[in-house]
Amino acid sequence: MKFVTIVGARPQFIKLAPVSRALREAGFLDRIVHTGQHYDHEMSEIFFDELGIPPPDYNLGVGSGLHGAQTGAMLKKIEETLLAEKPDWFIVYGDTNSTLSGALAGAKLHIRVAHVEAGLRSFNREMPEEINRVLTDHISSLLFCPTETAVKNLANEGITNGVHLVGDVMLDGLLDTKERARDRSTILGQLGLAEKQYWLVTVHRAENTDNPQRLRVIMAAVSQLAETQPVIFPVHPRTRNALETIGLPVNLTTVRPQVSGLSPHPLPPNLHFVNPLGYLDMVRLSASARVILTDSGGLQKEAFWLGTPCVTLRNETEWVETVLSGANRLCVPESVEAIVQQARAAARVRGQKAFVHRDGGASSRCVQLLSQCRSQS
Repeated sequence: MKFVTIVGARPQFIKLAPVSRALREAGFLDRIVHTGQHYDHEMSEIFFDELGIPPPDYNLGVGSGLHGAQTGAMLKKIEETLLAEKPDWFIVYGDTNSTLSGALAGAKLHIRVAHVEAGLRSFNREMPEEINRVLTDHISSLLFCPTETAVKNLANEGITNGVHLVGDVMLDGLLDTKERARDRSTILGQLGLAEKQYWLVTVHRAENTDNPQRLRVIMAAVSQLAETQPVIFPVHPRTRNALETIGLPVNLTTVRPQVSGLSPHPLPPNLHFVNPLGYLDMVRLSASARVILTDSGGLQKEAFWLGTPCVTLRNETEWVETVLSGANRLCVPESVEAIVQQARAAARVRGQKAFVHRDGGASSRCVQLLSQCRSQS
């Protein structure tokens, strides 16, 4: 069978790596299409290099933009690619605009769509990712769910055919990478950090970056945390632009070959902004952080699996298991005091247990299920 796979953003590259490897090991042809949604080295190429993903067969070069314009541009170019390749299956990942564009293109051309990481719901329709998830699930033929909650979410929407609980392919990627990150990453030494003696912060979702008041609250809270221990803040391009808009320009510094320069006034010197990092460095930082504060879905899960306490700066999370376990705390970023309190409470938890759902192997289960389907005539 022949597959075409669509990716466009960092989390999708991590999910792609173990699935693509499993497809190749099974002898299938997998054409990788990169939409270019994340297009610079730190946001894209380094992930292909570190995770051993073959270079994309197609790079559509769409880039950033408003949701409608970006989705439309992707849809046009993906359709052209599918017409040229004529695959048996089209694989999409997660919840980005690349996901929805790919699913729409495949469905309209009557090419079966397999959605990896199906069934997630935040139940917040103001999130672009939520719209992408719901629409993609309703037009997919195979739905690979990471959790039992995801299966139940789909059933509640009347979707039961083609639904499979396979586990989380991101866990496969993390298990493949964790030891390599410890052995090969030098990020702690480059930043002068000690194990469990720093806070790790990431912010990129529109609900935070496009809300100036929320962004100011988050920055005030992390500034308070930086008064006692270093804060490492890899800055997404969207976040950098948003910070500049509210009058907090940041001096982005690279960690190769050395870190130089501190954050400008009025932010505290212990608050270190760095460029987006590769996967090995990010796994190393996540495993060794005292607490992670984030609005990223993927980082919530990795913290959960690595045993690092997490504070999620959102109203809700699609990864409810992380909260129910006590490993993750939800904190609406509307109060400086609430964020600081939750972060310090999380930091007081000693010996946070690492949680692992199932045994890995989600990627192999996906490929096995795909191989059981007859080729499309």
